[in-house]
Amino acid sequence: MRSGFVPVVGRPNVGKSTLVNALVGSKVVITSPRPQTTRNVVRGVVTVKGEKGFQAVLVDTPGLHKPRNALGERLNRLVYGTLADADAVLFLIDATSGVGPGDRLIAERLTQAGSPVIVVVNKADIARKGQVPERLTEAAGWGFAAYAPVSALRGKGLKPILSELHTLLPEGPAYFPDDAVTDQPESFLAGELVREKFLARLRDELPHSLAVDVREIEQRPDGSVYIDALIIVERDSQKGIVIGKGGLLLRDAGAEARTELERLFGAKVYLDLRVKVEKDWQRKPQLLDRLGFE
Repeated sequence: MRSGFVPVVGRPNVGKSTLVNALVGSKVVITSPRPQTTRNVVRGVVTVKGEKGFQAVLVDTPGLHKPRNALGERLNRLVYGTLADADAVLFLIDATSGVGPGDRLIAERLTQAGSPVIVVVNKADIARKGQVPERLTEAAGWGFAAYAPVSALRGKGLKPILSELHTLLPEGPAYFPDDAVTDQPESFLAGELVREKFLARLRDELPHSLAVDVREIEQRPDGSVYIDALIIVERDSQKGIVIGKGGLLLRDAGAEARTELERLFGAKVYLDLRVKVEKDWQRKPQLLDRLGFE
């Protein structure tokens, strides 16, 4: 059997999390059109059985960007840290925009790291005529192992990626059971699902100032699940925005999150959401530690 760890890297908002979910065949990472939605290294497991069987542990990473605070610096370090143990890498670029300095910087880092790289040209479904060949031509100069145009959102073009992974990954053991799709604890998944619902409703810079701390998950005697989650923002004005007029935004986002959490847990969920101000939490290493940003 072949197996290995495969970081999924690229600039912000190129579709890394969407591709991970598509390859896994299950939602293990939240998605949003907003850059920096992914803030942690999240693993999704792809297991293919049969003669060409393999197990790829996909490592979804935050988008590489110019950091503006301690959180941004930690996110970039997370990405570069995953490359040290990579057996192969999926490098996403956006078919709808030209290859830019950020893409070239990542390509340079990947060349230095030395692991085999599959360049994935994503968003092929919405690209204008000629854009996909242009991106492939621009990326061909990097001399990586393989190139694949895909639509991660529609799940199109995934088979060539799976075929290339089977070829590139080394012989090795299965790291997870055949039916595993992620190694993330329930508390992390619950917090991310809650955060996703607020990202869809908030504007400007506020989404980047919001974190979710799941403090308790309790299985009750009647089979239901109680979840105590704290929504953290940086300023008092943001607290009012997150709650919304008459508590409307908090109620609607919470209701949508609860529906998805019930699918996750397979049980009725009681979601206790509260909002707390932690001033400038993104700049405070101790708070970042507490919130799990290693």
